[in-house]
Amino acid sequence: MSATAIGAPLLEIQDLSIRYGRVQALEHVSLEVRAGEVVTLIGANGAGKSTTLRSISRIVPIHGGRIAFGSRDISGARASEVVRLGIAQVPEGRRMLARQSVLDNLLLGAYTRSDTAEIQADIERQFERFPRLGERRRQLAGTLSGGEQQMLAIARALMSRPRLLLLDEPSLGLAPLIVRGIFEIIRALHEAGVTVLLVEQNASLALSIADRAYVLEAGRLTIAGPAAELLTDERVRRAYLG
Repeated sequence: MSATAIGAPLLEIQDLSIRYGRVQALEHVSLEVRAGEVVTLIGANGAGKSTTLRSISRIVPIHGGRIAFGSRDISGARASEVVRLGIAQVPEGRRMLARQSVLDNLLLGAYTRSDTAEIQADIERQFERFPRLGERRRQLAGTLSGGEQQMLAIARALMSRPRLLLLDEPSLGLAPLIVRGIFEIIRALHEAGVTVLLVEQNASLALSIADRAYVLEAGRLTIAGPAAELLTDERVRRAYLG
């Protein structure tokens, strides 16, 4: 676990249950993320990983349980309120404003803020972090490569200055070389003290950069512990590591 991950959890989910019609998507899920940690949630397609992130962002309704952020109950909060409190999500599939420029997409990420000078400073910080985006600042987002769009999605989320970054399948659809680059970015964010909850199909990569991990199977948590231990857990190796 990260040395900075002490004290009360930054995010705490207790007994969370979510249904889509008659389908039970999550059942009595409890997990926590502490400040400074990278925590990963792994599992097969349809296990409920993205639903968990969408519930934290308050995009899907909760049918039972509680979500607390910074000790504040956000179970009934609106999505826009959650962003203002300090949670930013990088959604699966990136979801750029394709017909807007890289710069306009970054400005969108700061829509909850009014500190114009600091917003401009943060844009330049993102261009320092992602030099390729700086080179393409006037380019339409829809014309970027998949890897560049993923960088832009992460940079856009960071523009809200989040206390917690939710990453949903950042490697999806990307070539292996690009995936390694994206995970180096996540590692650098971790070293900079950004708190991350990561949902990822590539269990080996996710466990290699995380402090702790949870395994979700058919809407239920089945295994939890330090990521290094899950890398060598026979059940995890058999099911997810090949």
